[in-house]
Amino acid sequence: MARYLVYTSPARGHLYPIVPTLEEMRRRGHEVVVRTLASEVGRMRGMGFEAEFMDPAIERREVDDWRASTPVGALQASLRAFFERARHDGPDLLRAIQEENPDALLIDVNAWGAMAAAETSGLPWVTWCPYFLPVPSRDTPPFGLGLPPTCGPLGRLRDRLLGPVLFRSYNRLLPELNAARMEIGAPPVPDIQDAMVRAPLMLYMTAEPFEYPRSDWPESVRMVGPGIWDSPVEPPAWLRELQKPLVLVTCSTEFQNDGKLARTALEALAEEDVNVVVTTAGVDPSPFTPPPNARVVKFLPHSAVLERVACVVCHGGMGITQKALASGVPVCVVPFGRDQLEVARHVVVAGAGSRLPASKLRPDRLRIAVRQAMDKRAGAERIATAFNNTGGPRSAADALEKLGPALSRGLQDRKPTIVSGVAEISDRRCAE
Repeated sequence: MARYLVYTSPARGHLYPIVPTLEEMRRRGHEVVVRTLASEVGRMRGMGFEAEFMDPAIERREVDDWRASTPVGALQASLRAFFERARHDGPDLLRAIQEENPDALLIDVNAWGAMAAAETSGLPWVTWCPYFLPVPSRDTPPFGLGLPPTCGPLGRLRDRLLGPVLFRSYNRLLPELNAARMEIGAPPVPDIQDAMVRAPLMLYMTAEPFEYPRSDWPESVRMVGPGIWDSPVEPPAWLRELQKPLVLVTCSTEFQNDGKLARTALEALAEEDVNVVVTTAGVDPSPFTPPPNARVVKFLPHSAVLERVACVVCHGGMGITQKALASGVPVCVVPFGRDQLEVARHVVVAGAGSRLPASKLRPDRLRIAVRQAMDKRAGAERIATAFNNTGGPRSAADALEKLGPALSRGLQDRKPTIVSGVAEISDRRCAE
């Protein structure tokens, strides 16, 4: 059996999807030790994992992309935050390797410095990606604007002309990434997308047809479906008393200034023959005054609700969107930033819901969009079947166990050395 060191970015939306895979690995007899955000260490320990918190400097650098005025600007702001964190999470992973002496590494794709450190460590390493992978493809629109897929010469011309422009704008931050990589001893990369797919294996936590089919996936990518996990709690008593169709409205767990979605939904659905539950998450719930058919709470595990939901209204985070679709629940997406424009478009293309741009968010328009989404249950159920067919955590664990014969030979004998105060692995070799 092997010892896996799991390193996450400081986001619950990246930790929670990998938890079912970690549980499956432990069930198979492997040891799992987790480095994650401080607020989740106790929860992970309570589940029986070894867990410690990451360098606090990583969490202190918040993602402020919600301040950006354009989708491309928001993605650039996110990348800038990730690359500034990389100067801390790379050395932090090397320290963790020294302390934990793992056989293999499992790294969050948003921990860019940790990925560079893993690349130089000599250990078998794997990444996981819980959002749409932003790498170019000849079969899909360029990432970032939520463009619909097209066919024919005009569509191909659009993608061929626009793709280089968009990716060039993201690569303006390439010097910052390469500086962080070289500080940790990793080679520079020619573009940002290359850094995402350098691991020998990526657990891609979605599936076609929610993800657009491609003929040119990197060989390392394994689609294993979404990791669906919530902290187990008893559903509140009031939930059982609701009789009408239920609409779940959610805000992001990381602040994105999306409180307008909750306010507008409460007004839009006040006279509809539905019950409404709003979870505000990263938004303060105290200013909201719900109508008689609605209830507002800060947190509620979605697994306690989804089996009764007719529609989910959300910002388009991959976590809640894939949770809803995995339960066969259609989604009305109001994207505010990050990858949410892409998520909203994928929902529509998959026939599993509706989209309403945040710039057009008004009660009358949202009411129509919710009704449209509620008619898309068949599409949502088709996606749920596709997710289930991937094998989920079992497939992910199978892929991890095929990392190579080095694990079965026992890499525990590897002896780390200290160089400039940072643990480095003495028998380095290329992990590509």
